[in-house]
Amino acid sequence: MIVRAHGKLNLSLDVLGKSPDGYHDLRMVMQSVEFGDDLDVELREDGQFSIDPGRWYLPSDGRNLALRAAVLFLEGTGLGASIRVNKRTPVCAGMGGGSSDAAAVLRALNQLTGAHKSAQELRDMGLKLGSDVPFCVTGGTALAEGRGQLLTPAAPLPDCAIVICKPAFAISTPELFGRVDARRSRLRPDTPGILEALERGDVPGVARRMYNVFEDVLGRRRGEITAIKSQLTALGALGAVMTGSGSSVFGIFTDEDAAQAAQAALSRHYQDCFLTRPSRALEV
Repeated sequence: MIVRAHGKLNLSLDVLGKSPDGYHDLRMVMQSVEFGDDLDVELREDGQFSIDPGRWYLPSDGRNLALRAAVLFLEGTGLGASIRVNKRTPVCAGMGGGSSDAAAVLRALNQLTGAHKSAQELRDMGLKLGSDVPFCVTGGTALAEGRGQLLTPAAPLPDCAIVICKPAFAISTPELFGRVDARRSRLRPDTPGILEALERGDVPGVARRMYNVFEDVLGRRRGEITAIKSQLTALGALGAVMTGSGSSVFGIFTDEDAAQAAQAALSRHYQDCFLTRPSRALEV
């Protein structure tokens, strides 16, 4: 079967501290979007596993999260799987591309095998693969806490246009976490305000509250991230923010024509620039 792996965005991202287990305690409002990869997943009776990751530089061995998801789901069944990825989501973008692919494989195999696992069972399985995988199992709009695995559904983001732009560089996630840990004072996202705005269906209220604490510790990359945000707002975005640990930046628009014009303008300077919309939570 062919299944969509929806990209994810962070409407907010806050790092509250470091837990005794070494993981960071996060608080984020996460949103899935229509834009993403398509995966062709096929069961194999010979027990073998293979993946075509869709890009020459992506791993096709045990380092690939989608392949690991298939091995994990089918453990003990004697079955295998072949996976082919139509890769659209840029890598090192803060959009959960690998996590979303892994979640899509879990959903597909759940249907193909008739296992009838619940969404929570798939999320628990996904957490063994990565912190973003549980959210990506069903997507939609959610408050994510802990490592990202403690999910509380939020009111859906109303339909709007979203322009995503990724500059041609990656940002080290461990380095950003280290800088956040070393910083004594910081601004924080208005997460309750975002959740309340979502309840009201207030897109401008959501957009103007978006904030990501990683933006404050970007170092030399901060200038270009800020420049993209400024371009988006100058072109009509109600708000713009970096997603995840970057380097993608997105802006929210209620004017479709303005969003199309912004995407066209940014595409002249950035290869990875996409126009998409929010997606609702998936049924499992």
